[in-house]
Amino acid sequence: MRSGHRLGQLLGHRLGRRFAWLWGAYGTSALGTWLAFGAFPLIAIRVLHAGPAEVAALSSVGVAVGAAVAVPLGPWVEFRRKRPVLIAMDLVRFAALLTIPTAFALGALTFLQLLLVSVVVAAADITFRAASGAYLKTLLPAEDLLVANARFESTAWTTTIIGPPLGGAAIGLIGPVATVVADAVSYLLSALGIRATGGHEPRPERREAARMRAGDLLDGWRYILADATLRPLFFNTALFNGLVMAAEPLLAVLMLGRFGFAPWQYGLAFAAPSIGGLLGSRLARPLVTRFGQHRVLVVFGALRAVWPVGLAFLGPGTGGLLLVMGVELGLIFCCGVFNPVYATYRLERTATDRVTRTLSAWTVTTKASTALLTAVWGVLGSLLGPRTAIGLAGVLLLATPLLLPRRAAAHLSDPEPDPAPSRA
Repeated sequence: MRSGHRLGQLLGHRLGRRFAWLWGAYGTSALGTWLAFGAFPLIAIRVLHAGPAEVAALSSVGVAVGAAVAVPLGPWVEFRRKRPVLIAMDLVRFAALLTIPTAFALGALTFLQLLLVSVVVAAADITFRAASGAYLKTLLPAEDLLVANARFESTAWTTTIIGPPLGGAAIGLIGPVATVVADAVSYLLSALGIRATGGHEPRPERREAARMRAGDLLDGWRYILADATLRPLFFNTALFNGLVMAAEPLLAVLMLGRFGFAPWQYGLAFAAPSIGGLLGSRLARPLVTRFGQHRVLVVFGALRAVWPVGLAFLGPGTGGLLLVMGVELGLIFCCGVFNPVYATYRLERTATDRVTRTLSAWTVTTKASTALLTAVWGVLGSLLGPRTAIGLAGVLLLATPLLLPRRAAAHLSDPEPDPAPSRA
């Protein structure tokens, strides 16, 4: 018996065949996304000869409009089986992305098509994320959610390390359109993997038979704002993510422009520190076991806010490159611990029949706030200079820990379906 237990520890916590397929599907699509990282702007610049305003619109307007399109999908998905929705969203992204190489081959590719595809992909991505959280909660018992989220986080950082260098090499050899094909195929493979999870998923019951009303679109936000523990975490996430992402274009201006770093150095500065995310995600469960979920959430949620202000001291040469790598390593390590704990905490605090609407509202708000703050910091960078604007974002980030939950929350007592997962 003891030898069997030790073997189980060596092999790791087993979550069953169905989760293994879901995990594999996630890893495949994540790798495809990173392989095609930066492909849309490159296609716009090199193939369509787009200017700065058009490239900026592609990266901000597409996401913002996609988030708006996704708003009604959350309540609609809530009362449907999640696995077919996940497969459908993968197939939508596959079909939308495949139109780009098709149009390119026919000589008919336009900037408007790129923009529309970015909107469709963004809306499908938000819907997929919301449905996947609800599906995971029915697939696994509550005690396994942290392990599952840690594995997703670990996979995310692994593909972040591997994907961009491979994608960059592929772009150099065969062009950015080919990486879009790889991204499209990854969504098709993800759909096949999710289909292979099998099993029976009960159809959610709607309490009212009436059609969806306009007020239902706000249900996710109402639920979040009414919960004393989700509410501060919601604002913390929107502000933290928005400020971190808002400083990135300004950092690129400093590194690639004023200080003359080579593109490969810029890529290395963000790819190499991703090993910290991989390490942090592996430590999340042991830390929660030893210190408790709430303490880990608050401590690492606060620690991740300390690092970005260091980017205001960026300079040229090897010292500047090492500074960026050190800051990013600390930030990413703390995020690697925080993210799976935060994702599990959010799922545990959300009633089963509210997960999709809540996660949809959460993601829409995060993406919209990121787009808004990025635009604002672009203006600040022009008025104050990139270094000052980066420093201002870092100082404001130091206040975000005030929005973390101050007390440990009790688990919800709503009835959970018995997923009866198979154990490998």
